[in-house]
Order: sequence, then C-alpha cells, then structure tokens
Amino acid sequence: MNDFLLTIFNFPTVIFTVLLGISILYWICASFGLFEVDVLDVDLSHLDGHMSLNSHSDHSFGESFAGLLMRLGLNGVPVTIVISLIALFGWLLSYYVSYFFLALFGHGWLRFIVGVPILLAAFYIAVIITAQIIKPLRKLFAKTEQNIQKKVLGQTATVRSSRVDSNFGEANLDDGGAGLILKVRATGEQVFARGDRVVLLEYIANTNVYRVVSEAEFLGRTNE
Repeated sequence: MNDFLLTIFNFPTVIFTVLLGISILYWICASFGLFEVDVLDVDLSHLDGHMSLNSHSDHSFGESFAGLLMRLGLNGVPVTIVISLIALFGWLLSYYVSYFFLALFGHGWLRFIVGVPILLAAFYIAVIITAQIIKPLRKLFAKTEQNIQKKVLGQTATVRSSRVDSNFGEANLDDGGAGLILKVRATGEQVFARGDRVVLLEYIANTNVYRVVSEAEFLGRTNE
C-alpha cells in the first residue's frame, strides 16, 4: 500500500492523479445535476475545415481548443469524456512505468528529470488511445442527438439540476428506457427548481439546448 501511495503521489504520476481526481469529482457532481455533462464543449460545426492554430489566428481560446481537439481526433463527444479518458489512461501508463522503472532512481532530482519524458509519453499515448476509443462513439452520439431532436419537442421533462434558468439547466426525459438527460434553458427571467415539470418547446442547434416552459404554462397555452 505504501508503494502504491508513493507512486501515485510522486512525479510524474501525481499530475494524472490530480487530473483523474478532478474528473471523478466532476462526474459525481454531474450525477447530482450540479454541472452539465458537456459544460466544456465548444461548437465545432463552423470550425471544421477552417481552423488555424497559428499565432495569427483571430479565433478565441475556446475555438482554438476546439480546433486542437479536431486535429487530434478527439471531437464528436463531450470534452469532459475526452479529458476523463486521457486522465485515466495517462494515470495507468504513468503509474506502471513509474512503479517498475522510476523506483530505481529514488525520489530526488534524478527522478524528476527521468519523469518528464515519461509524463509526456504517457500523455501522448493516452491521447492516441482515447482518440481510437471515441471513434465508434461519435456516430452513436450523432445518431442519438438526431433521433432525440425529432421526438422530444412537446414532451414533458423533469428538472434534474439544482435550477434551470436562461444560462444553465438539465432535465430528465422519460423515454421508456434509461431516460434522457437534456440541456434546457428557461425563457426570460423564469427559474425552475429540481423536480419541476417543464415542456420542451424549441431546439436551439448552435448551443445544443432546448427552450422550455412550465407544464402549467404550456397546458394553459394549448387550452386557450
């Protein structure tokens, strides 16, 4: 146990340990509706084929980051999944190399010097593995999104996040299976709380969110 702890909390594995810990904490919070699953995502549709990563680019940091993901083959799934997979595989690679190899160098400055190329190599290999894993997931996410858009408008969902307002929110839609978690936004100054029932009125493609109103308001409109 001591060897395990020494390895995961020493350089270079500690970098991936922190990143993996943050990823795990994020997914725990997301499961309770405190964060959106694709909170870090940037719309890539207008960047495809036009992205330049040189210093003269007029793109924002978010767009440059999105372009980098496209070049590495890491697009098409939520960025949070990409980061989590890179953290996991990087941690595994770094841990085993450090455990079986870096122990020969002790815990001084020599370990740090040898650890830098191990860190870079583990990150590079983790990116390659992640890119391969998400290839089949891209089509699944795209097909699922298209099917969802066609059938959910007008249906009633239940707020799962701590709130839904004009800038934040998620709702759970009962589709007869495991359920769908959708990004939703209220109109104007409206705010909904966890457990409120809302109706999906409009899909906004460029932000991948659904505009919602309360179930009572929707029923009132239909009865007029």
